[in-house]
Amino acid sequence: MRACKLAKNAGASWMRRHVVPLRREILRPSLARGPDSPDPAPRAADPPPHEQQQQQQPQQAPPPPEPSAAPETLTTRAATLAAEVVASPLFYLVAGLLAIKLVSSTGEDGATIFVFAALPITALTALSKSSVGKQVQQQLEARLPELQAQADSQRRAHQQARQRSKWYGPGRVRLPGPLGSAPHLTGADAGDAGFDPLGLASDPAAYDRYREAELLHARWAMLGVVGCLVPEALALQGVQLGEPVWWKVGASKLNSDLTLNWGGIEGFRIAGKQGIGIIAACQAVLMGGPEYARYVGIRSLEPVGVFLPGDKNYPGGGPFDPLNYAADADGFVDQAVREVKNGRLAMLAMLGFFAQAAVTRKGPLRNLMDFAADPAGDNLVANMARLMQG
Repeated sequence: MRACKLAKNAGASWMRRHVVPLRREILRPSLARGPDSPDPAPRAADPPPHEQQQQQQPQQAPPPPEPSAAPETLTTRAATLAAEVVASPLFYLVAGLLAIKLVSSTGEDGATIFVFAALPITALTALSKSSVGKQVQQQLEARLPELQAQADSQRRAHQQARQRSKWYGPGRVRLPGPLGSAPHLTGADAGDAGFDPLGLASDPAAYDRYREAELLHARWAMLGVVGCLVPEALALQGVQLGEPVWWKVGASKLNSDLTLNWGGIEGFRIAGKQGIGIIAACQAVLMGGPEYARYVGIRSLEPVGVFLPGDKNYPGGGPFDPLNYAADADGFVDQAVREVKNGRLAMLAMLGFFAQAAVTRKGPLRNLMDFAADPAGDNLVANMARLMQG
């Protein structure tokens, strides 16, 4: 009897040590989930058959990462800086001084002068096709999102400045009466005084073309007025220029061996000793590059690493805004108004120069001096009467 009792106690002890812990381990997940919890997902070690087949198939390698732009080096930085310098209008003023020295040292040979004139556009083209140019372009493309974000921020600042300015928007200063009441002009651009009595700019595409043409001619006219007045003013002070009257220079150069020196300084010239053909060829290559860039658009200089943050009328950036005037939004939008106003005056002035040359056969300053000396006998009416009489 005692032996049975000992065996029973030993069996119970074995059950407590081995069977009960095992049962607790089996029931523990169910107790943790609760009676209403869903069954757990199959263990990762035993996936369904169709998943086992997919796992046995070889996986495709992920696509290689896109190549990033090469880090900026001294060479690429120098190339970008050179492109910005050559693309700047200021470059032609500074480079002209160097070209004068180089041309005079080579004996003012026509071929050498033409090479010098073609050098800027040739250098930019060669840079864009070279391996260094490709690296420069890749670096610019990597920075384009950042640069574009900065340009967008600047444009927003300019738009806010236009809203504050009295020269823009519906409440802007306009011409009086019907002269300033064109309904299709909203004051979004500089110099919009509401004047378009013929409705030439009612079509948005036409307005865009006319706007670009007006700014282009206004800027050329401002340069042209200075170029017409300064030589004649110097000649009136006794400076020997060869031919100071602007409209006579071409004929004098064509019909003689006239030498033209800038400012009357002997030897201060590039093609002033050459014939009309060389001068025209140099003008063609010097202007051909900028005109082609203008035709291509605002992104024309990106192949050489130059980003222009503005638009086609106001490109901005290092080449066209080296002093960063565009950073002052209020000043920029007001300067744009001054530019177009002065440009319109210059276009009218050039029209007056043309008419004076045809009627009086004199330069504009001589006409002004004659009028000041005899306002009653030397004016528009008197000159037109003399013209009609033959």
